[in-house]
Amino acid sequence: MTDASRTARSGGARASLYAEIPARNRRTGSRPVALGAALGRGGHRLPRPAAQRLLRRAYSGINVLILWGAVFAGGFSGQNWLTDRQAQAVGGNVRKGEPGTTVVYADRFIPDDERRRARDAGNEPQAISFLKRFTVFNCAQCEDLPNGIAMVPPIPEGLILPRVEAQTAGT
Repeated sequence: MTDASRTARSGGARASLYAEIPARNRRTGSRPVALGAALGRGGHRLPRPAAQRLLRRAYSGINVLILWGAVFAGGFSGQNWLTDRQAQAVGGNVRKGEPGTTVVYADRFIPDDERRRARDAGNEPQAISFLKRFTVFNCAQCEDLPNGIAMVPPIPEGLILPRVEAQTAGT
């Protein structure tokens, strides 16, 4: 394993995010009919951080595909996700042994040293890009969550599942 795929915090070998995410989505994304059936089970909405439901903020970018794939693979009925800490903060917990799903957060920041250097030189400061991973769990993998967070949306009739079943039956 290369140095780039190791993390200083854990001290152990971890797969590179740049290799892990596309590999995972090749496995789940190569079955669009089955994924459509999974979306008919309640995944027709965008994945949302469950602890921030009132903000109406959904995951975006590659995280949408990652979490839709996790709904398919895990057979979950909803699209609400929490980190372990978020579940504990609202009074719940992740059931022991439940596998998490890795999502990513990408952003940029300008270090204070760079701001000072740019100010002294009369230049624009250069931002540094970063990529961070988080492990999230579907609310179906958690226990003792408050009703407002653990709520599973009703499955709308006639949206996706009947059309997928008709296509797979050849009609």
